[in-house]
Amino acid sequence: MKLMIKAAAIGLGVLALGACNKHTDAGDNVVANTENVADTIEANASNTADAVRASGENQADAVDNAVSNGTMTDSGNSTANSSK
Repeated sequence: MKLMIKAAAIGLGVLALGACNKHTDAGDNVVANTENVADTIEANASNTADAVRASGENQADAVDNAVSNGTMTDSGNSTANSSK
């Protein structure tokens, strides 16, 4: 998904340059700015994914700790899963 967003952003910049069929400093700036925006979007998406993953791991650890400490018990599924 991140690469699709980046490709779309870069594609728009290239399309803008192709429309005028000239290679100008302003056009190069558009492409550079588009690439920077795409990189920022990609970094933010990566950071968000890392945060979600870390939160899930923390919640799983909390459940594991609660079970180990006896503050959370199995809800009766252990008999159904005992053959695994």
